[in-house]
Amino acid sequence: MAERDEDRFLDDIAEAEAEVEASMADDGPEEQDEVETLRAERDALQDKFMRALADAENARKRAAKDRTEAENYGGSKLARDMLPVYDNMKRAVESVTDEQREVAGPMIEGIELTMRELIKVFEKHGIRVIDPQVGDRFDPQQHEAMFEAPLPGTKQGDIIQVSAQGFMLYDRILRPAQVGVSSFQS
Repeated sequence: MAERDEDRFLDDIAEAEAEVEASMADDGPEEQDEVETLRAERDALQDKFMRALADAENARKRAAKDRTEAENYGGSKLARDMLPVYDNMKRAVESVTDEQREVAGPMIEGIELTMRELIKVFEKHGIRVIDPQVGDRFDPQQHEAMFEAPLPGTKQGDIIQVSAQGFMLYDRILRPAQVGVSSFQS
């Protein structure tokens, strides 16, 4: 829409300029000075108009970017606060023995279903798990080294233990994965 306004404005200027050129053929030096003054004024106004159009377009783009960021990252505090809930449910499910599963099977199954639903909600809102494995390379962009220890049979910088999974919110780290890293040098 702004391009159409700009094109119409430039067409109007070209028409006016053609009319002035045609009428100037018969004019004297005073009228030509006045025309030059008007042209300078026109050029200044045209420059202001073009700058105003550019500013309006930049403001529109900035507002669209801000709106997208607010939609994607506005709930990051709530998401970060939900991570301990996920951690506790995961620990609860992992700590269940076969004997406990026999006695309280339906309750444990309910906890597992609730945890799966929480993961689905996370995925729906752009939250994904960072799940490093023992033997993976340490990546400071996604992992937080909780300790460093020499472990034979590993290379320096290999993950030797995973303490907690990490989480990403779209392309941003919500929480880095907490890992132990090998400092063994052969």
